Amino acid sequence: MDLSTKKIMLDHQIQIQIPGRVGSGRSDGRRARAQSVQTVSNRDVIGLAQTGSGKTAAYVLPMLSYISKLPRISEKNKDQGPYALVLCPTRELAKQIEDEIVKFARYLGFKVISIIGGKSIQEQCFKVCCGCEIVVATPGRLIDCLEGQYIVLNQCNYLVLDEADRMIDMGFEPQVERVLKRMPSSNLKPENEELDVKKIYRTTYMFSATMRPAVESLARKYLRNHVVVTIGTAGEISDCIKQTVIMLKESEKMMRLQQELLNKVGDNTVIIFTNTKESAEFLSISLDKSGFHVTTLRGGMSQEQREQNLKGFRDRRFNVLVATNVASRGMDIPDVAHVINYDMPGDIETYTHRIGRTGRAGKTGEATTFLTLQDTNVFYDLKQMLIQSKSSVPHALLRHEASKFKPGTISYTP
Repeated sequence: MDLSTKKIMLDHQIQIQIPGRVGSGRSDGRRARAQSVQTVSNRDVIGLAQTGSGKTAAYVLPMLSYISKLPRISEKNKDQGPYALVLCPTRELAKQIEDEIVKFARYLGFKVISIIGGKSIQEQCFKVCCGCEIVVATPGRLIDCLEGQYIVLNQCNYLVLDEADRMIDMGFEPQVERVLKRMPSSNLKPENEELDVKKIYRTTYMFSATMRPAVESLARKYLRNHVVVTIGTAGEISDCIKQTVIMLKESEKMMRLQQELLNKVGDNTVIIFTNTKESAEFLSISLDKSGFHVTTLRGGMSQEQREQNLKGFRDRRFNVLVATNVASRGMDIPDVAHVINYDMPGDIETYTHRIGRTGRAGKTGEATTFLTLQDTNVFYDLKQMLIQSKSSVPHALLRHEASKFKPGTISYTP
């Protein structure tokens, strides 16, 4: 593997030497980084990001630039908590973000700690108390640490809300607000006054796939003097993904699934999404008996088991991952060739994020979705999505009455 050294200028005082692949195709990521770095000066940021667009680096590089101007974490200030905080909805995403930040932060000697469920709260908090510049956390576990007085956020003035829309969907908005109340409030940017260039203000980055009302409401509460950065076409499907929708009966799914896998997978990697952990377990056992190298990622598993299974898939010990929505957003698993929706999700946003696990960073991928007459509540949105992305629409879907009107907007009378 050929490597070159890329020099990324964060400001006039700091430069990081970052190894990167020659011809890696990360053009979207570079665009995300460039837009974000250019807008960071005294501005909060709302990032509307197409999945797979390199948004982690978009906030990490300004974060490192900010931290580099502060006093080093030492015995004098380590008990005051980290300088920066990243909140995200799931353990897997938090661990992935931690790993990505470490790739950059290690060049500056900054420590990064994750605080997530499934691991010892005392051990995680002890690491923070020993001194670290950056914490990556899920809202529930961080609240446990803060309200248990294990750690504080007394000097934390850089906040990232990653996958903000999903945190809201999962009911984490109250916990997010409680976390924000634990951060210093004396340095919030004034709404309509000139900023003091010598003062450190709180900087907030909020990333979301869509700008829904609930996301807008959160932004109005906590962002000041913000700029909106759109990366790719937010909320839409990448042109690199070939979408196929198959109309069938529930009883036909298993046979069709094995046909799709036998015909298309080979040595490539595939993620199969189900709507329930019971279905995921059933599929995993059935495919294992059929000779596929399969592992699972679902609710109800220990954190250790989830990490072990995900590592096995990334390392190609398994090339089939059967998963629930825990793997549908944010997680960057390289070179996934095919995504199969064994169960169609109940909303088009989840569909978008599931199939966004393939076709990332400019690479091509395939997405196959099994659709039954039990999925009529998403027929309209799915048909519009397929038309918008210039994909083939099955005749049965095109003709079905449920695909002609958005649910709740009109009453159909035969």
